[in-house]
Amino acid sequence: MDLEATALGVLVLGLLLGLKHATDADHVVAVTTIVNEYKNAFKGIWVGVSWGLGHTLPLLILGSVILLFKDLVMDSYEEIAPVFEFGVGVMLVFLGAQVFWNLYKKRLHVHHHEHDGDQHLHIHGAHDESEDSSIEKSHSLFNPGKPFFRFKSFVIGLIHGMAGSAAVMLALLATIDSFFVGFGYLILFGVGTVISMALITVLLSLPFVISNKTEKFHLVVNAIAGTISAVFGFALMSDIALGTQLIPF
Repeated sequence: MDLEATALGVLVLGLLLGLKHATDADHVVAVTTIVNEYKNAFKGIWVGVSWGLGHTLPLLILGSVILLFKDLVMDSYEEIAPVFEFGVGVMLVFLGAQVFWNLYKKRLHVHHHEHDGDQHLHIHGAHDESEDSSIEKSHSLFNPGKPFFRFKSFVIGLIHGMAGSAAVMLALLATIDSFFVGFGYLILFGVGTVISMALITVLLSLPFVISNKTEKFHLVVNAIAGTISAVFGFALMSDIALGTQLIPF
């Protein structure tokens, strides 16, 4: 009975850590730079799910290896984790720069169309004509649309998953004797991460949806998101490479 209680506790801990893990600042900042591509808040669910799947994949692989080889692999991972974390900083700078590049190239364009007799102003990124119908249908705030896989979000999650921010979660694996309990812990951590990021992306989408009808406000919101991403990325790289403490958490 004690073993069952311990196993249950480990599984619950995995879920809770996953729910908390998605709220890490670097995760939130990265996703903020891509949710503006959808002017429907509830489409952010699929952006978050794609990120969560990408984040979970490397942790499942690495975690399984740690369960098999314990401290031998964990020690090696802790040595190279800062390299992956530095890569996250580079990615955040790139995402922030990409936002400003899109603004500079004026890839955001404005057009009017009518819904039920009311005129609406909408701002979109550059897209093909074949995408127009699906984008037009995405304007309803409460229409999540059909589930879709966002490869860009998946890659961003993949990079985050290889970084050292999940080291606390992985460290516990070396203390778990049962491979199956440990694997269940990894699965529930991934489930918690997917759920949490899906909810977070809906919230992050709201400022872009609210600003959608005002061109200047929308551009300001995008500029703020890009600036935060770039500044956070540079600060993260500085903390890792130079030993500064620009990020206090």
